[in-house]
Amino acid sequence: QVQLVESGGGLVQPGGSLRLSCAVPRSIFSIYTMGWYRQAPGKERELVATITVDGRTNYADSVKGRFTVSRDSAKITVHLQMNSLKPEDTAVYYCNAQFVDYQYWGQGTQVTVSS
Repeated sequence: QVQLVESGGGLVQPGGSLRLSCAVPRSIFSIYTMGWYRQAPGKERELVATITVDGRTNYADSVKGRFTVSRDSAKITVHLQMNSLKPEDTAVYYCNAQFVDYQYWGQGTQVTVSS
């Protein structure tokens, strides 16, 4: 059973920052493209950002310039640094690992942006 464990969610005011972390099994981290997705109430799950094994990144237009995805090889962790947060960023954020036809999800962490 592959487990991806997210942490770092919470309540933050508009304009604030949060950093999400995803602990990844080493066997997954060394092969899989890692990503972050989010799902707001009443909406479909959407891509936020991905990062390949060799560090290539991809972002949703809505978060470009505000969010940064990174991989920490020493801690076998993937991070999502979120700055300049907006109320529309409120959602459950999910860590994702994908390789060919294999895909794994974390349990999700709530991010709420509100004054």
